[in-house]
Amino acid sequence: MANRLFLLRHGQTEWSVNGRHTGRTDIPLTPAGEGQARAAGATLRTLLGGSPSLVLSSPRTRARRTADLAGLRIDEVTEELGEWDYGDYEGVTTPTIRETVPGWTVWSHPIPGGESADEVGARADKLLDRVRLALGDGEVIMVGHGHFSRVLVARWLGLASTSGVHFGLDPASVTVLGDERGEPQIEHLNIPPIPED
Repeated sequence: MANRLFLLRHGQTEWSVNGRHTGRTDIPLTPAGEGQARAAGATLRTLLGGSPSLVLSSPRTRARRTADLAGLRIDEVTEELGEWDYGDYEGVTTPTIRETVPGWTVWSHPIPGGESADEVGARADKLLDRVRLALGDGEVIMVGHGHFSRVLVARWLGLASTSGVHFGLDPASVTVLGDERGEPQIEHLNIPPIPED
């Protein structure tokens, strides 16, 4: 497989700044997040060297707006790329959750009313199966969210979904997944958006 998979995390939102878990809540990018998205577009153009064969996006406004500002034409909007469903913890910060559930993390503890790590991993696997087929036609870009993209990285490598804890992805960062002689690899991880002069 010569073609690569690009993951673009959406730009900054008010909730990403203050650490509130943002799954299904549809909030806009901040002005800084819009600037990050434009800068991420320049990064993608440098890395791609051509047009992608497929661009997928989460249905959330923050992802679709990031794609638009990055200069991408979305081919398909899919809930498969939606963020982890945080259930009862939607809009709540980790420190607040830990007041009642000591040591809680999204990677290690249940999420009442939301998705388990195994469910998120299964969703990632289903999406990656589709994407691997599409990579035969060219490079693919997926515009999505932090936690779910970290699971995608882990599952690309054949690791447990909870291994996503080891991959940091900042707002509007670009990650490039590929392979070396058939073995999946991370070519670039968490490339920050760099504003053009």
